Amino acid sequence: MAIPVLLNWSGGKDSALALYHLLHDPRYEVAHLLTSVNAHYQRVAMHGVRVALLEAQAARIGLPLTRLELPETSDMADYERLMQAALAPLRARGIQHSAFGDIFLADLRTYREQQLARVGMQAIFPLWQRSAANILREYLALGFRAIVVCVNEHYLDQSFCGRLLDEEFLRDLPPGVDPCGENGEYHSFVFDAPYFSAPIAFERGEIVRRTYPAPAGAGEAGFWYCDLLPATG
Repeated sequence: MAIPVLLNWSGGKDSALALYHLLHDPRYEVAHLLTSVNAHYQRVAMHGVRVALLEAQAARIGLPLTRLELPETSDMADYERLMQAALAPLRARGIQHSAFGDIFLADLRTYREQQLARVGMQAIFPLWQRSAANILREYLALGFRAIVVCVNEHYLDQSFCGRLLDEEFLRDLPPGVDPCGENGEYHSFVFDAPYFSAPIAFERGEIVRRTYPAPAGAGEAGFWYCDLLPATG
């Protein structure tokens, strides 16, 4: 019998490719999606994508979605408390495994495993330790399509925001930038995938810059966001 799995769905390319592998692995049955959302702005945390587009993804995948509603300002203690509250009913339904699209950040993997253990769940990492170049080649070959919705200006300038995630984008990445953006260099929104019932239509909106306090009190970190609007026509 296949193991029921919860997928932590960011809406970007890594979680989308992780889902592809889970759907083709007979050991698992993906039963649910979970996404962290800024409750005040109704946008995906970190990526800034509107909830309406997130829900369009879930509808085209055909899986139920739980939104982890985070307050506008929160610390790690708030996040962990709310996450445990969101996982509890899923765990009660027999879902004991939670999957992530992480690739090589060992400290993040350890953190996820420790937090899941607190609620009696285990972590799965379908893309773990695969080369970024191979992941991107597979992503493109399978027909995934995504747009870059957020870039960290420490690594990339404004010109990379709002571009399609394609071969040209990858060729233009500066030296030292991970092709998959595993260090937070960029985030993406998948608008077409092999398992979508239909592509998601959208329009590019304005590109804006936001700043946030940097870790360890090291000034501010700047990010560029491309707003995506659900297509009206």
